[in-house]
Amino acid sequence: MTRTPHPALIAFTALVFLFLLAPLVIIIGAAFSDTTYLTFPPQGLTLHWFSNIFRIEAFRTTAITSLELAFLGTALSLLIGIPAAYAISRYRVELPRWLSTLFVLPILVPEIVFGFSLMKSITIGLGLPIFPSLLIGHALLVLPYSVRVVSASLASFDFSIEEAAISLGCPPLKTFLTVVLPNIRAGVIAAFILAFITSINDVSVSVFLTGPGISTLPIQILAHMEQFFDPTIASVSVLLMLVTVAVMAIVEATLGLTFLTK
Repeated sequence: MTRTPHPALIAFTALVFLFLLAPLVIIIGAAFSDTTYLTFPPQGLTLHWFSNIFRIEAFRTTAITSLELAFLGTALSLLIGIPAAYAISRYRVELPRWLSTLFVLPILVPEIVFGFSLMKSITIGLGLPIFPSLLIGHALLVLPYSVRVVSASLASFDFSIEEAAISLGCPPLKTFLTVVLPNIRAGVIAAFILAFITSINDVSVSVFLTGPGISTLPIQILAHMEQFFDPTIASVSVLLMLVTVAVMAIVEATLGLTFLTK
């Protein structure tokens, strides 16, 4: 027997969805506005501000830089995070408990403090160039997502399968690559998505590590807003949302979103 939801529950759910979707609707509407300033509802419809993004060289260069940092930083965090998550899950009895907490410190510390510390220790202390400093900063920023998500996937993995493969003569590294890794690929993909989206939208850490000639797209958006208040900013935001939707669509088309919940 099915129960009809209470009208108050339906109304509350509708308000929650409205609260979540209203900012997106306002941004999308402002992006298509035919005015020279941000306004909602839009006064006419135009695609001028979307084409304006590609005419501004700063947006093109910073978008490429942000994509490079997101891909490389996420890949670096996974190269560190997957072995770390494996060690924490596989040898959780032998390893100290505080070790798992160590990997989540970048999200426990306020990002402004974290970014300032990276600037003092990496950019100024070690004297590294701007791009390597940004890469290290982004990799450390998203490392907790790699460790925690992969660890959650490993929590349901039966390590006796790995032991059986080793007992049959398979080398440990090959066992990890051919037995363990395929069984946790859902966690690895989910970690990549979370880390990539976090990296490409980061402001607090990047603002301390950018410098002359190299910047990221979110920082360029802030710089553009200081000089102009046109719908170009809303158009960039819509494109960033489309990138996120495209990533999720690719996952759905290739693996299925339910695959990530296994």
